[in-house]
Amino acid sequence: MLLDQQKKCKNSRQMAANPMYQFNVYRIGPEIKINNIDISFTNASLFMVISSLAILIIFNLGTKRSIIPNKIQLLAELSYSFISKMISDTAGSKAKPYFSFIFSLFMFVLFCNMFGMIPYSFTVTSHIIVTFVLAAFIFIGVTIIGFIKHGLGYLKLFVPSGVPMVLLPLIVVIEIISYLSRPISLSVRLFANMMAGHTMMKVFGGFVVSLGIVGGWLPLGFSVALTGLEILVAFLQAYVFAILTCIYLNDALNLHH
Repeated sequence: MLLDQQKKCKNSRQMAANPMYQFNVYRIGPEIKINNIDISFTNASLFMVISSLAILIIFNLGTKRSIIPNKIQLLAELSYSFISKMISDTAGSKAKPYFSFIFSLFMFVLFCNMFGMIPYSFTVTSHIIVTFVLAAFIFIGVTIIGFIKHGLGYLKLFVPSGVPMVLLPLIVVIEIISYLSRPISLSVRLFANMMAGHTMMKVFGGFVVSLGIVGGWLPLGFSVALTGLEILVAFLQAYVFAILTCIYLNDALNLHH
């Protein structure tokens, strides 16, 4: 019992002193392995489940129509209209069949980002493995859709029209590299923004504690301002992730080259 208390105190001190400690992934419950592959339930898994359940509960309640719409119903309708307009503006009417996927993607990233703003919670999207899996899934899916819609004609995406024959080999190589780098840029953008923002919040929070009542007012003000900015960034990053998905989908559905 005493050892457990000492361990908890040590972990608390580490969390307070090290701004990167908040990103640690640890196992919850027993260790589960299949063929030496660890599939144990972790804190990252927990907050992904919490985010998914929160989305299901909110939109299940929001779809129950009433004569006078409640706040949850208004939130659901506003979210639906927002994503629908975004898809129409960036990918056109041909992308409407993929509304459910883009809507789910946006909401999942948004809720994971927002839950990460709660003190002592875990920010799922601050880990590159999570964001890269999402980005790779989008990249592979969009590529498959492109080949299904256009066949080998989808390769015209790498051959821009109006390019002189002398420059064509160089341009094709650049286009292919640009295309293959999409999942990397998509995942790194989300991961880097969330990790950097939470690290800065933790650093300024540490200054508030270390400087005390006398000198901690300035970093406290920065912490409050940074918290508001980070909430805005959490929304913007979910929006950017979704709108880039729409742009990639538009390239697959409507060849412009």
